[in-house]
Amino acid sequence: MIPAIILAAGASSRMGSPKAMLAAGGRTFVRRILDTLRDAELPDAVVVVRPDADDVIHEISLAGFGRAIVNTDPTRGQLSSLVAGLDAIDEPRVSAALVTLVDAPLVSAATVRALLSRVPRSAAPIVRATYRGRHGHPVVFKRELFDALRRADLAIGAKAVLRAHAIDDVEVDDPGVAEDVDTPEDYRRVIGDR
Repeated sequence: MIPAIILAAGASSRMGSPKAMLAAGGRTFVRRILDTLRDAELPDAVVVVRPDADDVIHEISLAGFGRAIVNTDPTRGQLSSLVAGLDAIDEPRVSAALVTLVDAPLVSAATVRALLSRVPRSAAPIVRATYRGRHGHPVVFKRELFDALRRADLAIGAKAVLRAHAIDDVEVDDPGVAEDVDTPEDYRRVIGDR
């Protein structure tokens, strides 16, 4: 079983408002991502949020799929949210975790399915989506790396784990894997009329 972890506990300081609640195609970012994961038939998803994210938690409940997990101290960085998500989904049946960012809302269900189908056939402990050679999200971490992620230096984040292990890059025809929205300019460029 491969559940998903959506990282949404950032301060959104460059954007000026919570990215999870931005609109894309008539839905919020968080709702769009949860719909995509449900369409890709993931069994479960957790969205890691800040302590004061009541509107995001409400939006997750309205989605009818996924559950909110609160990172009590998101100032420790993105890896602390990933670890909170791992702790929430980790059980014996879980073979890997698909990790994505709330600021990458345009990934397609077909991309998620392509990654999930590659995982059991890949010898690499990390399977990552790429578009025209640019890597992005989602990233799948197999169970064998869960402890390495938990032990990683919070100041460096998951990058140290990524650098230390083999990665199977899956080229997909989906520009959404390499597009993230961090600033109002990014929002206008990436989302536009969507």
